[in-house]
Amino acid sequence: MRRISTLIATFAFAAFALLAPQAAVAASASELNRESRAALKTLVDKTPAARALEKKAKGILVFPSIVKAGLIVGGQFGEGVLYKRGNVAGYYNTAGASYGLQAGAQKFGYVLFFMTDDALAYLGKSDGFEIGVGPTVVVMDEGKAKSATTMTLKDEIYAFIFSQSGLMAGLGLQGNKITKIDKK
Repeated sequence: MRRISTLIATFAFAAFALLAPQAAVAASASELNRESRAALKTLVDKTPAARALEKKAKGILVFPSIVKAGLIVGGQFGEGVLYKRGNVAGYYNTAGASYGLQAGAQKFGYVLFFMTDDALAYLGKSDGFEIGVGPTVVVMDEGKAKSATTMTLKDEIYAFIFSQSGLMAGLGLQGNKITKIDKK
């Protein structure tokens, strides 16, 4: 049994390394800025709720390309840009691990809209912001986004997931951490 577990973990790591396109890690700050601005513009143009949040957000963290892969054990990684009032305020990466009934690989992006100074400060002072710990994060699916108005949007952080491609199926426990990085 132990040998099978080791084999599965090795296969999952190899699948992630082979299937993860280089787009998950931008070559430079300027490339990451360009990809992040384009992703945010596309989201805001297509989603009225994102447009409303963009106008009121204290900060917007954009991860234009995240790669996720796994077989029983999985992982995900991507890099993004934090904007305050339209200006670059820092660079971050997002990394996660998962374990459970899962198989496949996919690529997606997400945007976090920080609606309060406290939520944005928590990102800045934490040594790795963990989704699900700290300020409340509301994931906006298509249904919620269509019914959202500036009167109903009252939470600290809103997340939009977009541009999903590939096939990843399964259930499992997952942890996701966002960490500030130096980018040149």
